[in-house]
Amino acid sequence: MKFLSFLLLVFFFSLSCFTDVSVRKSHHTESGYKNPNPTFETKGLWNVIVWQFQRFRLPNSLDPADYPPFPVVGNDGVELKNNPSKLSVTWVGHATTLIQIDGVNILSDPIWSERCSPVSFVGPKRYTPPGIKIEDLPKIDIVILSHNHYDHTDLPTLRQLEEKFHPLVLTGLGNKKLLLGEGLKNVLEMDWWDETKAFGLNITFTPTQHFSGRGLFDRNETLWGSYLISGKKEKVYFGGDTGYYTHFREIGEKFGSIDVAILPVGATEPRWMMQPVHVDPKETVQAFVDLKAKYLIPMHYMTFVLSDEPLDSPVPRTKEEIKRSGISEGQFVPLKIGESRFF
Repeated sequence: MKFLSFLLLVFFFSLSCFTDVSVRKSHHTESGYKNPNPTFETKGLWNVIVWQFQRFRLPNSLDPADYPPFPVVGNDGVELKNNPSKLSVTWVGHATTLIQIDGVNILSDPIWSERCSPVSFVGPKRYTPPGIKIEDLPKIDIVILSHNHYDHTDLPTLRQLEEKFHPLVLTGLGNKKLLLGEGLKNVLEMDWWDETKAFGLNITFTPTQHFSGRGLFDRNETLWGSYLISGKKEKVYFGGDTGYYTHFREIGEKFGSIDVAILPVGATEPRWMMQPVHVDPKETVQAFVDLKAKYLIPMHYMTFVLSDEPLDSPVPRTKEEIKRSGISEGQFVPLKIGESRFF
């Protein structure tokens, strides 16, 4: 089973191996899409294989049982269901958050599955349980999907959400066919900087530096991105998966006065492998500054073992960078899995 997991991890990260570094004026290409950074380049398949073999020599193995238990807050959803209008964020785990704004309930990159994998019996396994059960969620109005990787577009979870809530699903260009084929009914594709109005909110699909693909030969055929959610008085930014680039500053300059920025802090090591597509805590703090946001909620850690840093290291590392940058500690809001914060 460990050998199968190894092969799945090679597959999982080899999705980034086929790189188009041609420079075009637009992020559209003849076969799909590219990053705004003209020098963006990910590692090749050989690098992925070398890295996977190196992992067997690390003190922390690929077995999640080697990590200590982490606190998970039990959330029965009652307070969330009784929240008519207050801005709140609940961390379900990984990149899955429940955002409540102006009485609208939004799920980001929902995954309740035990594994983020093309198959259910092998692949990166969940280490911490979801912070709230699907049956305890308030009515979900909108689902936002940052990109089509298995840990962000989880089809079994999406099918459950469709059956229970029939939400509006927002996603990048090229993903609609996959989602409709899984039985989702209300899917809207968006290009970077596209804005849609839904349930009284303005939602903009914004750029990130990442990539897409669910197999070895569909790299960058669908678009990846992030979301800026604008309510009557408040704004929330969901960063998805991303490396560091100027897009954070562009978003901050365009929208300003962002109340809450939900940003990734995990899956960062080794940097020689992850730097193009995953911000580390130092870059996360710089992104927070670029966005001109009031509060930073970290995500994309402590759920799946996808990289080499200890699962519990991202928050302490981010706290160090917050202190070094002179940002108030009160602006950093590291939620426990299952915890809700009302603003």
